[in-house]
Amino acid sequence: MPHHNDQTPLLALRRESAAAALGVSVEYFDRYVRPEIPVIRRGRLELYPVSGLEGWMDDNADGALAA
Repeated sequence: MPHHNDQTPLLALRRESAAAALGVSVEYFDRYVRPEIPVIRRGRLELYPVSGLEGWMDDNADGALAA
């Protein structure tokens, strides 16, 4: 789980940080990820729950490779 500077676990990320956490560009995040995950909106602030990002990864991961 991502941490803030004081090592407090972050529960939600802003758009740019969410994209970076997934290792994708903001453009890719906007097109493919953002429509499929929950968002918390308060005024102009949008936060993406880490649990939603983790769920998106689980839903989009291929199966394990055969050994």
